[in-house]
Amino acid sequence: FFTFLKAKGLPVGTSLVEDDFVETAKAVLEKAEKLGKEILLPEDIVVADAFAPDANTQIVAVDAIPDGWMGLDNGPATTAVQAAALADCKTVIMNGPMGVFEFEAFNKGTFGIVDILADITSKGAITIIGGGDSVAACEQSGKASQMSHISTGGGASLELLEGK
Repeated sequence: FFTFLKAKGLPVGTSLVEDDFVETAKAVLEKAEKLGKEILLPEDIVVADAFAPDANTQIVAVDAIPDGWMGLDNGPATTAVQAAALADCKTVIMNGPMGVFEFEAFNKGTFGIVDILADITSKGAITIIGGGDSVAACEQSGKASQMSHISTGGGASLELLEGK
């Protein structure tokens, strides 16, 4: 999502950005606005001074990523917004983790989404988990069995939805 943040002109520090897709992200944001659709982007981010499990961390607002720091997870305010946005959904597809869940310091955003999906599944929503990292996150959190469907074919799942 840092590509979208950069497309909005926000500072991204040393976060992972797909520079080749910044213009595409701008076009997507503009189209969503014209259609009256909302694209949920983080409100706060867990940033680190290094890509390491023991890096120094802090939680910052989405528009305040410091130079030299990288975003590695969603912050708690973002998870709360996601919970509210997904609460009444009937079908949700997860295709990728929120952060570097393999490092304990950066797993709360991903596990927060997994918890949200498990909760709405118990209330009748259909939850589809696509992709190896998403499946691993669900399994690591202990909630994999609470999802409606799990597939390790993330890219293939998206292509199926595209009609390919």
